Amino acid sequence: MKHKQNQKPNRKSVPISGISVFSGMLLFLLLCATASAHVGSPDFYYDGYAGPYHLLVTVRPPAVIPGIAEIQVRSVAGDVNGIDILPMRLVGQGAKLAPTPDAADRSSADPQVFTGKLWIMSRGSWKVQINANGAKGKAELAVPIAAVSGTSLRMQKSLGALLAVLGLVLVVGLVGIVRAANSDAVLAPGAKPSPSLRRRALVITSIAAVFIVGALVFGDFWWTADASNTEKLSYKLPHVQLLLQQGNILRLQLENPNDVSWRQYPSELRDPDQVRLDDLIPDHGHIMHLFLVGTPDMTSFWHLHPQEVSGADFSQALPGLPPGHYRVFADIVHKTGFPETQVGEMDLPAIAGIENGGIPHTNDDAGSNHLVAADKVFELSDGYYMIWERDPRPLKANQAIWFRFRVEDSKGNPATDMESYMGMAGHAAFIRDDGQVFAHVHPAGSISMAAAELAQTNGGSSANPSSTQAMPAMNHTPASAEVTFPYGFPQPGDYHIFVQIKRAGKIETGAFVAKVAEKKILDAAVAAR
Repeated sequence: MKHKQNQKPNRKSVPISGISVFSGMLLFLLLCATASAHVGSPDFYYDGYAGPYHLLVTVRPPAVIPGIAEIQVRSVAGDVNGIDILPMRLVGQGAKLAPTPDAADRSSADPQVFTGKLWIMSRGSWKVQINANGAKGKAELAVPIAAVSGTSLRMQKSLGALLAVLGLVLVVGLVGIVRAANSDAVLAPGAKPSPSLRRRALVITSIAAVFIVGALVFGDFWWTADASNTEKLSYKLPHVQLLLQQGNILRLQLENPNDVSWRQYPSELRDPDQVRLDDLIPDHGHIMHLFLVGTPDMTSFWHLHPQEVSGADFSQALPGLPPGHYRVFADIVHKTGFPETQVGEMDLPAIAGIENGGIPHTNDDAGSNHLVAADKVFELSDGYYMIWERDPRPLKANQAIWFRFRVEDSKGNPATDMESYMGMAGHAAFIRDDGQVFAHVHPAGSISMAAAELAQTNGGSSANPSSTQAMPAMNHTPASAEVTFPYGFPQPGDYHIFVQIKRAGKIETGAFVAKVAEKKILDAAVAAR
């Protein structure tokens, strides 16, 4: 039986100003969502092992720092009796000073799910340590996360007006209380205040009013200054500078970390005399993973690995490309374990392929210029197919999903010549069609593999022999024709999913489309049933 390919892809595509001290807490709660290494995809998903226990961990970082992270742990086999969670620094002294763990709550609806909340007190690289307890004993798993605050949002005018009115009522009431306490309250019932008492009450009330107004002005000044400082410390998405040089060499200049990237470092890890882009570490074998995506049709997709020239400068010999507009996503990891994606866009002329005298790319570079995305079945080379084993139910945002892809021959037999690709079963890129969401995902999840290794070996996590069993699981060397990726769409919209595997010595790329509906649309679909 030969699979029929579906060839109908879906393609579509501030500072806070203080009002009064009474609005402070509400303003703090209105700061915008956390930024992370993945563009527009702040949550972290991790499929790993705490000793013998297979866990799927979802971490939703706090919207602001300090703030509360939400943790969900699913026991895949249902063999875990209890989960404790605690936050720790990924590197430095904080990685060795463990706080008292909090017990996660077991879900009454699904006993395999445990949930909890943790305070993240400062920006930077953290890890959530999972202590699992079951019939096979105790074991640990550390999940690295990046915690930073993004740009602040302005307060809604209607809410600001309401708070201003309430504040004015409180001020008038407080002044009235002061006046009454120094006039009517000191008189006998029915007695009238004397002229001297009235003068005394007027003086004290005036002084109190000046003091209250002064406190409000000072509070407004303090809040405005604090909000401005928070805005300056907010993490801004860095932009890589791109230049096409003679010989079809793409030069990349990472954005100066003194403008944005250095802010995620805590003070004890910051070196003001050193440019912070010379601290990059390899992530599964490469200093940078570069994704080049042709827009708007997204039929060209390339996963490349530029060479470091010096510090923030990289170069990449381009493969053959059709002319057009391209989006660029450059993944890097700092030595603190902090992952970062720098973004860019550029127009390219037609680039000659190696068959026409172009420059060959390295062994791990791979992609295609002829990717017509499928809904479920994508045709590979040599009569093989990649099948997305997708759930028939509508896709939802902010929900952990195991994306499963199976490779078969034309007769439906599973592929027997699958190989490891850069130490794991495969790579996937989830990209919303407007470019506002990008995530480079592995079989272990959406976390950086370099950060995962730091999490398991730093700060004493590996002191527990059982926790070291999580390390081999990160490689996910293919044992079958199926590769899985844990991930959750952060927003509704139209997405492309690019899946790369290695078979018979050749890296192949499958492309799929996914439509994630808004909640109100999903509710209407359910009601229609």
